[in-house]
Amino acid sequence: MLWKQVISLELICVFCFSAVDFFNQVNLLYGTLTEFCTSESCPTMTAGPKYEYRWADGVQIKKPIEVSAPKYVEYLMDWIEGQLDNESLFPQKLGTPFPPNFKDVVNTIFKRLFRVYAHIYHSHFQKIVSLKEEAHLNTCFKHFILFTNEFGLIDKKELAPLQELIESIIVPY
Repeated sequence: MLWKQVISLELICVFCFSAVDFFNQVNLLYGTLTEFCTSESCPTMTAGPKYEYRWADGVQIKKPIEVSAPKYVEYLMDWIEGQLDNESLFPQKLGTPFPPNFKDVVNTIFKRLFRVYAHIYHSHFQKIVSLKEEAHLNTCFKHFILFTNEFGLIDKKELAPLQELIESIIVPY
C-alpha cells in the first residue's frame, strides 16, 4: 500500500481532490434516493441484516447513537463538508503543512462514504435499477473501491457488507 511509503505533497493533493470528488459523487447518487430512503423505510442506517452503523462525530455527538439512514447521511455529509472546509485539516494556503492526523481523517471520510454505498446497494439497489442509474452507481463504486484499495484507505473488515461485489472488482494478481 502506498500509505506505508513516505507521503509526498503530490500524493496528499491526490487525497484532497479525491476526497472532494468522491464526496460529491456519493452525495449526488444518494440525492436521487432521498424520496425513497426515509426515516420510515430506513429507520436505522444498515447495510443488510448484519451491519448497522451508528453516528458519532466526536464533537457534538461523542457517544455513537442510532439514527435513521437519511439522518446518518445528513450528519455524514455535513461532517465531511466541515472536515473539507477546515483549513487546519485541509490547508488551502501554499506552504501550510498538513496535520499529523491527516491520514486518519482521510481514512474516516472514506470509511464513512463506503457505508453510504453499502446502504444503497443493500437497501435501494432495485430502486437504482428502476431509475436506470445502476451503471452510474457501479462505475462510481468501482472507481471508489479501486482507489481506496490502492491506497489502503479502508480496513478490510469495514468492507465486509459488500465483500462479494468488491471481490468481483478487484482481480487478484
